[in-house]
Amino acid sequence: MKKLLYLLALSIGSLQLTSAQILTPAASPEQTIIQKVGLTDVTVRYARPSMHGRTIFGDLVPYGALWRTGANQNTTVSFSEAVEIGGGELAAGTYAIYTKPGETAWEVYFYTDTDNWGNPADWDPAKVAARLKVTVQPIKNAVETFTISFDQLESDAVMLSLFWEHVYVAVPVKFMTDKAVMASIEQTMEGPSSGDYYNAAVYYLNADKDMSVAKQWIDKSIAMRTSPAFWYYRQQSLIYAKSGDKKGAIAAAKMSLDLAREAGNNDYVKMNEKAIKEWEGK
Repeated sequence: MKKLLYLLALSIGSLQLTSAQILTPAASPEQTIIQKVGLTDVTVRYARPSMHGRTIFGDLVPYGALWRTGANQNTTVSFSEAVEIGGGELAAGTYAIYTKPGETAWEVYFYTDTDNWGNPADWDPAKVAARLKVTVQPIKNAVETFTISFDQLESDAVMLSLFWEHVYVAVPVKFMTDKAVMASIEQTMEGPSSGDYYNAAVYYLNADKDMSVAKQWIDKSIAMRTSPAFWYYRQQSLIYAKSGDKKGAIAAAKMSLDLAREAGNNDYVKMNEKAIKEWEGK
């Protein structure tokens, strides 16, 4: 028995040794940077290789060759709203950043396929959502570790900056901040929408608040719509009934009933028929 227990313990110890993993620092640590520009959220995720005494551009990263712009998996940038890059609009979403470094200029690509370890096995020009050429600006003091940052931040623009070795390149990104702000201003200045009045009225109904106010809001909501749906009249009937206006409640319920029948919504048909009978005292 003692021998059996010894062998069992030895076996468990062997399994623990074989399943254990040694944790070591990544050669190219990952970094995520987030920046709000105007009303848009921008997120960059990338791995940061270091020089370690090596010559980078023109050697480790050949001129004219496609580069992953970092290390390991794709370097990606995400935009919560559409932006403008290279003179064209780039839709909201996530893109891999690829580059072709040169001595005096780089080509920069925003690629829709972001699920690659390094460069794609087969480069597909159709997946290039945006491209542009940027000028190399030499740096006197070497940057040891590859760095991406957001610079020259304005309400509608930012420079997506890349630094490594003695090279700095900046990718200009423009944002449609003014268009979004103006749309928001126009909508606000026009006042609440039909949906706003409807939601407020229904909340007052369910929260047992002032029904006289709820009546005003539901009436405005319906008046602002060209073809109010049956559920609008259903809520109007409930608000009128709760305020003590059974005549108005019945009229609204009949409107809801007719529209529900047209739409083939049997649930609302039954609810309205039941409510009308109750309010008519039948």
